[in-house]
Amino acid sequence: MPEVQKKKKEEEKERLFLVFVNSDQDVDEYVELELEGLVDAAGGQVVGYTRQRVDRPTKATYVGSGKVEEIKMSMAETMADSVVFDCELSGIQIKNLEEKIAKRVIDRTQLILDIFANRARTKEGQLQVELAQYSYRLPRLMSVYTKFERQRGGIGMRGPGETKLESDRRMVRDRIAKLKADIEQVKRHRDLQRAGRADQPYPVVAIVGYTSAGKSTLMNRLCDTDLLADAMPFATLDPTTRKVELRDGDAFFLSDTVGFIRNLPTMLVAAFRATLEELVHSDLLLHVVDMSNPDWEMQSDAVMETIEALNAQDIPVLTVFNKIDAVEDQPFLRRMVAEWPDSVAISALTGEGIPDLFAMIRKMLSGRLQRVVALVPYDDASLAEKAHAFGRIVKKEYRDEGIYLEADLVEEMRGRLSKYVITP
Repeated sequence: MPEVQKKKKEEEKERLFLVFVNSDQDVDEYVELELEGLVDAAGGQVVGYTRQRVDRPTKATYVGSGKVEEIKMSMAETMADSVVFDCELSGIQIKNLEEKIAKRVIDRTQLILDIFANRARTKEGQLQVELAQYSYRLPRLMSVYTKFERQRGGIGMRGPGETKLESDRRMVRDRIAKLKADIEQVKRHRDLQRAGRADQPYPVVAIVGYTSAGKSTLMNRLCDTDLLADAMPFATLDPTTRKVELRDGDAFFLSDTVGFIRNLPTMLVAAFRATLEELVHSDLLLHVVDMSNPDWEMQSDAVMETIEALNAQDIPVLTVFNKIDAVEDQPFLRRMVAEWPDSVAISALTGEGIPDLFAMIRKMLSGRLQRVVALVPYDDASLAEKAHAFGRIVKKEYRDEGIYLEADLVEEMRGRLSKYVITP
């Protein structure tokens, strides 16, 4: 891009002043880089920042009045258009801050919602983002009506202002109800797709991980797809499922999921529950960890907390230490794999370690198939034929009394054959 065009593009970006409010100074650098990355992903430009250690936020403005004045002056000096707080603010806090600073106030949740709105490509993704946005806005509607809020309840003050507020609340509630109904329809469609996959013998493996950990790059590597793989937060939002063939003739379904992040807004988790159910119904989770990031442990903990919030903590997890091509301390990496249960080190970008990953997937999924010995009568021969599609046939013989089968099969097929099971 020519320098003049690049400069013009930079000038068009919204100028944002950041306010960090984390109480733990040990994570300062991590928190700063993450919020700056979110601002960049949203198309904004950071022009300055300040920090306030907040253990107990003030009800009115989250930070103290002196800090609010300092933010106002700093924004004037940096010519910032808006201010971003690295926390979730209430409607009254946003209203009070905007009145005092005289600039638009954005909290961390709004920022993430804006990125999601920009990145959602499918109808399903757009519905889920819109639901999250309205769920966020509904309790904050009062802040729009600052003039009428002070009049509320006064004699002679029951005028169009309050009527407008109630009408907008009703409109938002109606829209939320409609979105929930539409998403429920999407969920039913996804349940049908999942039921269709359940009729096949292939397990479902879901890729999970912190945003920018390399999930889409890994999906592209394993499935030969061309999903957008960008280092920017939430580069891809829409789920993808592909069948992966293994060399021994076995296969599994691989699903990508939305990236997680520290303090992922609860309404986003709720809105994307239909999508995240792919994770809940999987047989194995591939937890992709960016080992080139010095704060990988914190990111890993955030992912596991979200998995627990989805009640998926009982699903087996294969930890995939990714981006090993960017890690200088290789002895440390080898020690991590040796000490960390069910783990493997790879580079999704270069392909290093992918054979080890396939071997671990095979090993961790092997428990799904169990040996069955059965004698199937000829009048139910179709059941014996179906067994080929639900596992591995070890031995098959056509005997006088029926079809003799020795097979390693999935649970569903073992159940169908249970009435014909014999002792070898």
